[in-house]
Amino acid sequence: MTFSQMTLTGGLENISRMPSWVTSTRVETLEDVAFLSGAALSHLHLVFSQNDVPQALLRDRLALRAATACVAFSGRQERERELRDALHLLRPGDLPGPAGEICLAWRRAVERPVRLNALDRILPKLSKSQIASWLAVARGAPVARVATVLETVLEDVPNTETLALIMADAALAQALGWDYVVPLLAVGLNRADLRKRGEDLRLACHRAIITSASDVVPLAADLARRTMRLKAVAPKLRSKGAGGAVEIFLTRDAVMPSALPLPDRAARRLCDRLVQLGVVRELTGRDTFRLYGV
Repeated sequence: MTFSQMTLTGGLENISRMPSWVTSTRVETLEDVAFLSGAALSHLHLVFSQNDVPQALLRDRLALRAATACVAFSGRQERERELRDALHLLRPGDLPGPAGEICLAWRRAVERPVRLNALDRILPKLSKSQIASWLAVARGAPVARVATVLETVLEDVPNTETLALIMADAALAQALGWDYVVPLLAVGLNRADLRKRGEDLRLACHRAIITSASDVVPLAADLARRTMRLKAVAPKLRSKGAGGAVEIFLTRDAVMPSALPLPDRAARRLCDRLVQLGVVRELTGRDTFRLYGV
């Protein structure tokens, strides 16, 4: 066992599951649910502090999940597989379509630090002053800020669930001192929750945090193990440019061979080799236009 594997076993493995009392306790009052969501966020913060967690890859995968939820909110039928295609098979000059736009918005949201001058590039159709005014309404504890921002955006710009949820996750990241948006709310809320206001919305947001955090923690541990195995085989790869290709896999939910810094044929061979080694998966099941990911 290498030192890094011992670190993972002794560190992240010890906190790779949310404590059962957080996720199994049945509570109804806002006070009790707020306590549990605070515990969930505290545990999640510990997980994110682990060096073995591939932060960018985790955010990119969570962005896809959030996009899938937002597409469903809009009444469309696309799921993760279709959204991956909409994102990665897009050619220069092509329009991504409504589902693709949602997916691109979430990807932009997790790529840049949570700063005002970055948020206006994440949300290019909005002015800095508009974004600042929404974030300025956030007051109090983290989840209270989330609910306030979510409610304000949905009242100011109805039927913009993706925008509202990105802003709410940005408010949460700022409240917790996280450098980047971590998509948590979209997968924990449902369409009916987004019509709630006031205390009912705060209660729904607390519950969404508990639900999402309990899913994110084991996902982070799983990705840490997978990326460690990929890093272990990287020095053995002989292809020129393989090191740069591995770095891309460590940050992206899905990768097309053409996106790797290798000639096309060499890129496909490398992807197949990584699949054979068990450190990368082919995600589509197709013979052509394949996508690969950790």
